[in-house]
Amino acid sequence: MSFRDFARSLRPGDDKQLAADLSASRRASHRRTGAARAAREGQKWEDADRARDRKGGTRLTRWED
Repeated sequence: MSFRDFARSLRPGDDKQLAADLSASRRASHRRTGAARAAREGQKWEDADRARDRKGGTRLTRWED
């Protein structure tokens, strides 16, 4: 909360508007950071998946004793 928001909160009769403004700000922040986080995680998974493809590996197709 900034100083301006704190000062506004001290004025009588402005509680509902202040709460609405702060919750809208919080929702917008969550949307911004959530999308960026999901994009980073998706890119990380894709990079790891491509690295596994390049590396190759053995595939177990049947059990051998």
